Amino acid sequence: MNDSLERVVSGRAWEEVECAQVTESTVIDSRVATRHGQSGQLLAGLIDTVEAEIVPRLVLARRSAPRLLQVSELRQPVPAPAPHPDDVLELSSLLLNEQFQRASSFVQTVRARGVELDTVYLDLLAPAARHLGDLWTNDVCHFADVTIGLCRLQQVLRDFSPAFLRESSIRDDGRRALLMSVPGGQHTFGTHMVAEFFRRARWDVTTGAPVARDELIRIVRSQWFSIVGLSVSCEVQIDMLVKTIRLIRRASRNQAVGILVGGPVFIAHPEMVALVGADATAADGRQAPVQAENLLALIAKQS
Repeated sequence: MNDSLERVVSGRAWEEVECAQVTESTVIDSRVATRHGQSGQLLAGLIDTVEAEIVPRLVLARRSAPRLLQVSELRQPVPAPAPHPDDVLELSSLLLNEQFQRASSFVQTVRARGVELDTVYLDLLAPAARHLGDLWTNDVCHFADVTIGLCRLQQVLRDFSPAFLRESSIRDDGRRALLMSVPGGQHTFGTHMVAEFFRRARWDVTTGAPVARDELIRIVRSQWFSIVGLSVSCEVQIDMLVKTIRLIRRASRNQAVGILVGGPVFIAHPEMVALVGADATAADGRQAPVQAENLLALIAKQS
């Protein structure tokens, strides 16, 4: 941990310091650098990752009626339960006030109201992360408090991961994905969230702490992946992304590996996918496994 961040979190419990260490590797977002300095750069990268990479609202398909209904029988569809804006504020408060266990229990209470776990991820956890970031940018909360709150939120995500993945099982059909941030642009929350949806789609997923480019190349050379997904948070990482993709294609154990890219720059400029040498992009975590499946089908036709 660098000296400035050590001063910020001095006096915290060791587990909180570890949280700050995780966030210290967050990517730098130049848009807020002039206002809040290095601390601002670190936190802004994490917040942008959460906002850009966390999947948008998933719409649950309604089942068709078993018979033709008469006009007199028609009823307005009952909307699926969703978290209330006050729930976002309550969860954020619990995370900031060192009440992690209560925060996890609160999320469970929201689920008990009939809210689907997908919706909890999208309409409670993600907005809570954005709200924590807003409290910092508006100078309501200290950088260290918000940073540690975000780490606690990531732990909530881990706690509910088994339930989220319960109905999935890994398929032995070559669906193996490596999901990482581009070397030099490091974050964890968004990548882990996307990995959850890959696993739920029954992919065998490898992810983890950001690694240097040489280590990433060693991984793709020694292990077989059908898809490599790389995320970036800002345009300054594009040059590194181009070089990394070129090296992956040369070194990959799977010479027909598909390359997915994600991040705000590709949401705003999808035409850049081809320019960086990638095969496809996905606007959100729900689309990512679908795009990966489409890419595998395309590769199979070309082989």
